[in-house]
Amino acid sequence: MRVLIGGGSGFVGKELTRLLRNKGHEVTVISRQPGPGKITWSDLETKGLPPCEGAVNLAGENLMNPLRWWNESYKKDLFSSRIDTTRALSEAIAAAASPPHCWVLVSGVACYKPSMTADYTESSEWTPFDLLSRLVKEWEAAALLPQSAAKTTRQIIVRPGAVLGRDGGAMKQMLLPFWLGLGGTLGSGSQPFPWIHVSDLAGIIVHALEAPADSPPSPQVYNGVAPALNTNYEFTKELGRLMRRPTIFPVPAFAMNALMGSERAVILTQGQRVIPERTLESGFQYQYPDLNSALKQIIS
Repeated sequence: MRVLIGGGSGFVGKELTRLLRNKGHEVTVISRQPGPGKITWSDLETKGLPPCEGAVNLAGENLMNPLRWWNESYKKDLFSSRIDTTRALSEAIAAAASPPHCWVLVSGVACYKPSMTADYTESSEWTPFDLLSRLVKEWEAAALLPQSAAKTTRQIIVRPGAVLGRDGGAMKQMLLPFWLGLGGTLGSGSQPFPWIHVSDLAGIIVHALEAPADSPPSPQVYNGVAPALNTNYEFTKELGRLMRRPTIFPVPAFAMNALMGSERAVILTQGQRVIPERTLESGFQYQYPDLNSALKQIIS
């Protein structure tokens, strides 16, 4: 396949590109800067969709960017960087003379309301309840194709939890404090912690792209999380055990709220029990289904 990836030069995009190329597919990245194997977002708008059988959007301002203060400007960038790029790709697909067979948007589990007891599958109904859930609602709505285009292009939404990997995401910021023996639980530690290894997230996307044409009707949602249901405490203790470091310095919720802004800190101090029911039913095989195997690979 020829696959077009919006935001393909980021953490997940690099892993997805590596996996696709290893499987013999051809990748073109949509980026802000031109270069070999790339087109720009301006190219997409002016020249239309290049020939491709699959399209994926991963673009968006880093929600956990430690260098940006939580203010209205940052919130605006979070929305526009996701919604505008998604709409640009969706419109280009709809207008294409030869549209791709599959269109994948990677959004997030922030649509599900934090709960200590509720189990969320892809079939769970939800309505926006805060800023980030409203972002997911508008983001996913921007990906929807008109009925005429939806007849030829399968629409897939993948909602990942915290993406774990050695070269980016949350782990990149956590490893140093843990090595120094300063790691600890966030908030109470009892909150659910939906997570996925970056290789498995890339695998789910490729699994969706490679699905046969007679797959279930779209749009289809896959929860991009590991099948293990863990808490932040379990994650913290397992990481500390594998790194042979103490984890005795909890970070109170109020400190997280002060540092990151309460609307953003909620991702770390609260959580949801997210079950990848449809992901498993589709036949996807996880490389890292549990914390031990995922964290071992990351810190090895």
